[in-house]
Amino acid sequence: MSSQPTPSVSDDLDTRARLLAVAGEVFAERGFRATTVREVCTRAGANVAAVHYHFRDKAGLYREVVQDSFRVAMTRFPPDLGLAPGADAEERLFAFVRSFLLRLLSEDTGARLGKLMAREMVEPTDELEAIIANTARPLFERLIGIVRELAGDGATVEHLMRCAQSVVGQCLFYRHCREMIRRGWPESEPTADKVDELARHITRFSLSGIRATKGGGA
Repeated sequence: MSSQPTPSVSDDLDTRARLLAVAGEVFAERGFRATTVREVCTRAGANVAAVHYHFRDKAGLYREVVQDSFRVAMTRFPPDLGLAPGADAEERLFAFVRSFLLRLLSEDTGARLGKLMAREMVEPTDELEAIIANTARPLFERLIGIVRELAGDGATVEHLMRCAQSVVGQCLFYRHCREMIRRGWPESEPTADKVDELARHITRFSLSGIRATKGGGA
């Protein structure tokens, strides 16, 4: 009498990877709350038990999707973009801005991350605290260091924070307002092929602002 074949380790890994890929698409499309495990499994060609086996529940699946999205995006677009040691602060600012835009606007690797983070800003989940602690805060501290070097002695902590937040805000504008720009001003739609142009503009604009208030307070 023949018995049912036991799933191999490679089968398990393939199912897990397929669930992650499909869940990333669905979470990005619908958000965490509107996504159902059943829809993810149907689209991935897996059964619901597979989610419980690999991720415990929907929250665990979402957590792994977010972490995997950051791992892939940060590996492909690291904040220094491979700058040589000893690069000056202006070069590091441009690399930081460009890598941030690439993670937000890229149509392949970065697309899922950008959409997931846009949804987190509108409908924050329990995962937001981990995103801040593990990724957002370390990246922001790196940016603060660059701004401190550009601002010079005498800049207050509040001043450095505001300058760094202004840099981040300019980058996020092109992600969060992308659809409005596309419909209202299609000639300036922030697409992935315009990242270098946008990064140069944001860097120049930010440098002018930081220099204009160099060593100052608020």
